[in-house]
Amino acid sequence: MSIGRYRLRDLVRVPGLLSLSRIPLAVAFPFTLSHLGLAFGILLTAGVTDVLDGWYARRFGQVSATGSALDPTTDKIFVTMVAITLVVGGYLSTGEVLLLSTRELGELPLVLWLALSSNARRMRVEHPTANVAGKTATAMQFASVSGALLRARHEGLLVVGTAVVGVAAAFTYWLRAISPQMGKRVARSTRP
Repeated sequence: MSIGRYRLRDLVRVPGLLSLSRIPLAVAFPFTLSHLGLAFGILLTAGVTDVLDGWYARRFGQVSATGSALDPTTDKIFVTMVAITLVVGGYLSTGEVLLLSTRELGELPLVLWLALSSNARRMRVEHPTANVAGKTATAMQFASVSGALLRARHEGLLVVGTAVVGVAAAFTYWLRAISPQMGKRVARSTRP
């Protein structure tokens, strides 16, 4: 299914609202570090909305250019706020945050290209399945941040593992966006 232009109405559909919910969660996160239960609750809620927005859009035929740009944008807003909070709070170093952000850093030029180029949006094909590497990277980020908040002994291994999976995820997103035929093959080969 091809997707084309941005529409304001897509912001107030269920997938758009789920994506937009990550913005207030990002704003609230810095205030939760003294209450780890709340911090974990916000992380979990953001993760659930990230899974549900794409699933709902594909399941109920609400895939749109707006949603395709909004989802990664709100992800990056949320991840940036969490990263800044964890660095300022002394839970992670700047280097560890950069490693945790390999997927986001790798996807950033793609997101900008899709957001700013109507030609890119017209040629983009939405895939019927989620990007398994992307979802795995999200789960690994959640585990790494959780490890950092708990000051886990093997936090460094989680961070490095997340970086490796993040590179793979960014690569598959680029493949799916630039080469629809290649993207379809990658999607088929990564189905559970």
